[in-house]
Order: sequence, then structure tokens, then C-alpha cells
Amino acid sequence: MARSSSRQSDKDARLARLTAGLRPVFLYIFGLSGIINILALTGAFYMMQIYDRALMSGSIPTLALISVLALGLYMFQGGLDVIRSQILHRVGARFDARVAPDIHRMSIDMPRYGFSVAEAMERGRTVDTLRNFFGGPALVSLFDLPWMPIFLAFVFVLHPYLGALAIGGAVVLTLMTVLTELLTRKANAQVSRAAVQRSSVAEANARNADVIKAMGFSSQALAQFQQANDAHLTLQSGSSDVTRTVGALSKVLRMMLQSAVLGLGAYLTIMGEMTAGAIIAASVASARALAPIDSTIANWKNLIAARNAMATIRQTMAALPEQARPLQMPDPKQSFSAEGITVVAPGSGRVLLSDVTIQLEAGQALGLIGPSGGGKSSLMRAMAGVWPVLRGHVRLDGADLVQWGEDTISRSFGYLPQDYTLFDTTIARNISRLADPDPEKVIAAARAAGVHEMILAMPDGYETELGASATSLSGGQRQRIALARALYGDPFVVLLDEPNSNLDAEGERAVSHAIQSIRDRGGIVIVVAHRPSALEHVDLVGVVQDGALSRFGPKSEIMRVKAAPVPPATPLREAGAAMKAAPAPEDTGT
Repeated sequence: MARSSSRQSDKDARLARLTAGLRPVFLYIFGLSGIINILALTGAFYMMQIYDRALMSGSIPTLALISVLALGLYMFQGGLDVIRSQILHRVGARFDARVAPDIHRMSIDMPRYGFSVAEAMERGRTVDTLRNFFGGPALVSLFDLPWMPIFLAFVFVLHPYLGALAIGGAVVLTLMTVLTELLTRKANAQVSRAAVQRSSVAEANARNADVIKAMGFSSQALAQFQQANDAHLTLQSGSSDVTRTVGALSKVLRMMLQSAVLGLGAYLTIMGEMTAGAIIAASVASARALAPIDSTIANWKNLIAARNAMATIRQTMAALPEQARPLQMPDPKQSFSAEGITVVAPGSGRVLLSDVTIQLEAGQALGLIGPSGGGKSSLMRAMAGVWPVLRGHVRLDGADLVQWGEDTISRSFGYLPQDYTLFDTTIARNISRLADPDPEKVIAAARAAGVHEMILAMPDGYETELGASATSLSGGQRQRIALARALYGDPFVVLLDEPNSNLDAEGERAVSHAIQSIRDRGGIVIVVAHRPSALEHVDLVGVVQDGALSRFGPKSEIMRVKAAPVPPATPLREAGAAMKAAPAPEDTGT
């Protein structure tokens, strides 16, 4: 209970830091809204003065003076309204500038913790929703709502009966707003989930477009998307129908109320209890009093979207740990190790690796072999810090990875995943990891990956743009550029997950040469391999099987007994049972 309360407090403090400075601005806008709403009584006073003073006296100068005064007040009100709109727009932009980078970083981290790519993208768009909300009419109506009593009090001053009628109308409209919330709350949550599901299907279809086209199941893929889209549209239509129905009823009710105010005012005038000018003034003031409620109902969808977006941001901050700012340490040069690490699949919690220990010193190279699905790629993700470890530690020079700053990790780690991708930018920026390219380092990395000559043969060389609308590369070319990215800057630890899966003989020689070069300069290499050529220059070999490191030692020894039957590793189900039975470790931050 205490830990949950602490996490909630940390989450609120984290969001408060990101939104620091907005509260005084909102207080200023609140006060500005008060002045604007007071000036909105100009129309009511103007009508009263025309009917009760100018018309009764027949004085043209009086009419002109009243009109000039009203015009000045209207212009002043309009100017303040423009200022308020511009401030709110800038508040949205300021909020975006402060929060968007942090939310985007969280979106990058979310797949590590079991979130889908589509869900990460949806959460990344929450900042856009809030920015648009800050600059839209929905927030303006919220700032106008607290000032509604001013207009109701004005109507009360004209006559208590009219004031009671206006208050009754305001209560009914407020109840309709509450009814809208009650009827659409569950539906709006379902719409959000359906939108994520639809985005997930669309993203999967786009990612597998080549496979869909080659094997001719585009109709099935389209049917899958259509099903997800229909589900989303059905839920969205149901929610929108409720909102639109209540909105239409509130609009009709407001018009009926205005007519009722005019009718009651006429009756009271006939009875001699108020003037003709007061009838028009009461109608104008009552309409202005109910306008914020009517606007709130009309913009209910935007209000709910903004509320859900803020809740999503808070949930995301609660689910993902805040990145610490560790003490800057010198670049690692001695060792890299995994100490008893246990890894579970993000999201499902299924045990993928259990109690794996590896110790490597500078200048060593480890080749990981074993059957498909044995856990080699999971081990690489854990050692690269992509997936968090449930138990154990991954260490550089004896210090846990969490103790190293991102800048040091960037200089010290090179990683070529099994599912590599390139960014939609130039080849040079791809190799330099999106930083400003250092020409010497870029060319050195390209040479090490054996891709320098290939790049020079392109029309724009290293400035060749990559992406859907730019230069298209083969799988082998893309893999070698990704390899160059992993080698950029001569990192101390290089992790290569099947680096030769798409390479020809020349590419395989480049990989072998790169492994030897890393060892010669005192670096550490870990390579997952299914081809013997990738193991040519490694001195250690580990066999990963059934989520465990079944054998580990010198290459000559491991390869000599490779053909012999391999003792079964601890079954994952037994490892999972052992983990459940074992006492929970102390929280070390890993």
C-alpha cells in the first residue's frame, strides 16, 4: 500500500515538473475570462437603455452616446477574447514542447514492457490531443462556466421569477451534461481500445505488405482490418449518437427557455412589474448564462478525449520508470558480464531465460549457438538493455547497466538486432545513429562493415536518402549498413544477432573481419550465429537451449562435443515454478 502511494506521489510530482508554470497562466486566464464575461453584459445593458431611455425620450444624442459606449465595450471584449485565445494556443504549444519529448521517450520504451507498437503510437498522440484541446473552444467553455452566476444574478435583479426560470434551465442543462457522461463513459473507453486494435492491425498489414502481396492474401488482410474498423465505427457511432442527441435536446431546451423568458417577461411587463427593455435584457443575459453549458455539451467529445489523454499520460508515467541521471563514469574498457539473469517476455510474463551467467574480458569474442527458439535473441536483448531483467545483473566493468548514462552507453555499445531497421534519413545519419555525422568515424564504420564501396557507387554517396519514397536497398545492403551503425565509433561491446543472415560470401567475410578487428582493439563481441563463418574469429562459444546456457567455454572444446547429445536444460516451467517459490528479491532498480 505504501509502495503504491509512493508511486502515485512520484507520478504526480513527475507530471508537475513537466507542467510547471502552467498554473499561474491558467489563473491569469481565469481572471481574464471574468472580465470578458462581465463585458458580455454589454448587450443586455444596451437593450435596456435603448428601450427604456432612448426610445422613451426620443433623443438621438442619447442613442448615439449609448451606441458609441456599447461599441467601445464590444471592441474591448473582442480584444480580450483574442488575447485569451492566443494565450491558450501558446499554452498548448508550451505544454507540447515540455511534455512531448518525455512522452515520446516513453513511447520508445513501451514495447520493452509488453505494450504493442500501435499502443505506443496511440499514447504518443495524446500530447496532440491535449495541445488541440488547449487551443480549442472546449477549454474556453470551461473557463466561462464559473462566471455563469454573474448572468443569473443579473436576471434575478431584473425579476426573481425570471431568475428562478433561468436557474431551473441551468440545472436541467447541467443534469443533461451529467447524463451524457454517464451514458458515454464506458463507450468512450471501448472506443479507445478499438482504435488501438485497429491501428495495430493496420500497422501489421503495412509491415508485412510484401508477404501479403507475394502470397496473395490481401483480401484476408483487408477483411481483418475491415472487422477491426467496423468494430471501432460501431462503438464510435453509438457514443456519438448519445452525445449528438443530448446536444440537440439541450439546444432545443435553450431556445425554449429563451422563449419562456420572453413570455414571462411580457407577462410581468403587462402586470407592471418590469419594463419592456428588461424583457430583452433578460433574454440576452439568460442566453449568455446558458451558453457555456451548451458549449460544454457540444464539445463533450473533445473534453472526454482531453481527459482520457491526461489519464493516459499519468498511467504511462506510472507504468514506466523514470530514467535516472547516473554519475558520469569513464568509458568501460575491461569487462562485460551477465550475472544470473532471468528474463520474462514483456506483457505475457512467460519465462524466456533462467539464471544465465556470462563473463567476458576485453579482447574476447563469444559465439552463441543453439536451436531456434532456445532464447539466443532474448539473451541478446537483455544484455543490450532492450528488455529489462527480472533477476540478476548485466554489468560493464563491474557496474550495472543502470549506473551508466545514455551518452556512455551510446559510445560503448553497438547492437545489430535480428529484426534490424533503418531510419528515413541519409545513409550517413543512419550510420552515425542520427547524430551529426563525423566523416572519419562514418567512413571507418562503413569500411569495417565492407559497405564503403557500395555506398560510394550510389548517386549521392553517403548523403543518399533512405525511406519509402527514397532509395530502396536490398536486404543484404540494409543489413550491412545496420552493421556499420553497430560499429560506429568503435564501441567497447558489440552485440550481433545473426549479422550474416542476409549476406553473401563477401558480406560474411566483412563480418568475420569486423569481429577480429574489434578483438584486436580490445573490444568485446557477442554474436548469434547459425553459420560457421560467423564463429571463425570467436574464442568462446555458448550453447543456449530451452532458455538456459547449457554449455559455455572455449570454442575448440564446445565445438568438439557439439555433435554429442546435449543434456537437457532446466525446463522453463520448472524455472518458473522455482521463481514463484523463491522469496522476492530486494528492489535494486534493475
